[in-house]
Amino acid sequence: MDRYKEIEAFVQVMEHGSIAAAALHAGVTPAMMGRRLDALEKRLGTQLVHRSTRRLALTEAGARFLDDCRQLLAQWAQAESSVSEQRHRATGHLVVSAPAAFGRLHVAPHAAGFLKANPEVKLSFNLTDRVVDLVREGYDLGLRIGGEIDPNFVAIKLAENRRVVCGTPGYFRRHGKPRTLDDLRHHNCLAFNLQGGQLRGWYFQVEGKPVSVRVQGNLDCNDGELLHRWVSDGLGIGWRSTWEIAAQLQRGELITVLDDYALPAYDILAVYPQQRHLPAKVRLFIQHLKRCYAQPGYWLRESGGGRA
Repeated sequence: MDRYKEIEAFVQVMEHGSIAAAALHAGVTPAMMGRRLDALEKRLGTQLVHRSTRRLALTEAGARFLDDCRQLLAQWAQAESSVSEQRHRATGHLVVSAPAAFGRLHVAPHAAGFLKANPEVKLSFNLTDRVVDLVREGYDLGLRIGGEIDPNFVAIKLAENRRVVCGTPGYFRRHGKPRTLDDLRHHNCLAFNLQGGQLRGWYFQVEGKPVSVRVQGNLDCNDGELLHRWVSDGLGIGWRSTWEIAAQLQRGELITVLDDYALPAYDILAVYPQQRHLPAKVRLFIQHLKRCYAQPGYWLRESGGGRA
């Protein structure tokens, strides 16, 4: 920074014709401006300016150096301007992680609209039901459906969502409806499995506190779309998100149960590491998704939710 100030002082002095005028323009004292010019000449080991009480004149070395300094300051200003513009214009490579089914239906379909509005961006998606480490694995942004968020991350709500237990009318006619969480023991619960074949608990709220209930059934898998299909086919009941089944609930193809125990919110979130200046590519992609999801009736449309 000292070198920059010295070079800037040299250029300002020659452009304004005197140390006093340059100091007034820069908002410093003439003594400070003179010290910067002296420090530059001392560091270079050569005289740049002949000074007298009446005028300043460049030495031969100073004349050559002045042109180089003007180019250097112009390049510096251009570099700063370029970085500043990136805060408002999306550029570069945006790497996004999202749950597999949600990503296919409600993230990837909106890529074309975003790229049309932001042609200097390249988009990469990783659609997986595994919770990825955004920092270690190099993601700019992660889409999450509820769950705990690391305090070192920022979570932006994109849309409302709830997790509900649901099944077809036909399944409930054959097996009855569970009235309490304990009743789940008597139902064929189609669940997402983890490594090792262990079934993940379904989460509910009892007297304002979250509880986890282990469930059992004759089918489990690691693919949300397959679980949704099994539930829709009446093979059992599932713990599904309203983003996935809203249209079926409206048509009566699926029915929810145990609503009194449902968690109050399991919202759709955009998650990214805390940072002082959020890149425009991340900020604008979040805004783009929020606009898409806010369209009237979006979640009641058929798979894909439309494109924007």
